[in-house]
Amino acid sequence: MNAISFVHEQLTANKEYPKFKAGDNITVNYKIVEGNKERIQSFKGDVVKIQGTGFTASFTVRKISDGVGVERLFPLYSPNIDSIVLNKVGKVRRAKLYYLRDRQGKAARIKEKRV
Repeated sequence: MNAISFVHEQLTANKEYPKFKAGDNITVNYKIVEGNKERIQSFKGDVVKIQGTGFTASFTVRKISDGVGVERLFPLYSPNIDSIVLNKVGKVRRAKLYYLRDRQGKAARIKEKRV
């Protein structure tokens, strides 16, 4: 079994991303393919949850767009993710921030951790 995992690690390119957790504000730059054109689009929001381990890990980012909450799930090791930028480190006490779905305006803010 060790040989299979060794070959899998060698063939898949591990991308280096900053350490982030639930409550952090990040910008995910990902590739969009439209016909034969390819462009990079950014999605900036708060991390609601991180789930899974290894190559099956994924994370959910939530933002407010025109007063409507939009959540998007990204596989962590997707080849379509160009980069992840850590904007703010949030101060939260939970691993899954589902309560943000019910909140609006100032109540949906996350305090920033001072470093």
